[in-house]
Amino acid sequence: MTLSTQRLIAAIDTADAARAADLIRKVGPYCGRVKLGLEFFLKHGPAGVAAFGDIPLFLDLKLLDIPNTVSKAVNSLAALNMAMLTVHAAGGARMIEAAVAAAHAKGPTRPAILAVTVLTSLDASALYSIGVSGGTTQQVLRLGKLALDAGADGLVCSAHELAPLRDAFGETPILVVPGIRPAGSDVGDQARVMTPEAAVKAGASYIVVGRPITEAANPAAAAAAIAEAIL
Repeated sequence: MTLSTQRLIAAIDTADAARAADLIRKVGPYCGRVKLGLEFFLKHGPAGVAAFGDIPLFLDLKLLDIPNTVSKAVNSLAALNMAMLTVHAAGGARMIEAAVAAAHAKGPTRPAILAVTVLTSLDASALYSIGVSGGTTQQVLRLGKLALDAGADGLVCSAHELAPLRDAFGETPILVVPGIRPAGSDVGDQARVMTPEAAVKAGASYIVVGRPITEAANPAAAAAAIAEAIL
């Protein structure tokens, strides 16, 4: 019997459709969802995403534009089997409201709209360089409140902001956490990371794991080990 956990999302960050299909086949039994992002979407478009229509997808496009454009973008994606779709909280309340309204128009099979707060590749110094003072936690809380008040179903945040977010907003919001690295893994371009076990204990609804799974010698075994660790 295979071991599975709904909390684990495998990030299939590749533009190669055959590799994506192979990875999804291997790691699917150990993941509640798989994530496809810009790299895949920009090469293969909605048709490429639709090829995985029987799998719950986390479509991570981080939409950021004027409200009307984002609303139409969500409408354009409505036929896809998305469990989750990301927008940038920095787009503001009206943009998030437009995305939520467009998603709700799909009915009961609509995707959850998740607002990206602060990218896990950014730290306080990087935020300051683009004019944001006060550090990452303050910015995540600020954008998190804006997004949730605008109707977002949840947030994408680093594991380091989980405790403050749960303290501020309780257990209802979906909190999806990228930047997850098992102990001993290379952090790569991530600045704010945490192990899978620690992130779940801190309050993550879902953890997103990419390279530690997809670049492992045995992706299925790597996914299974993470799934077992967070059960």
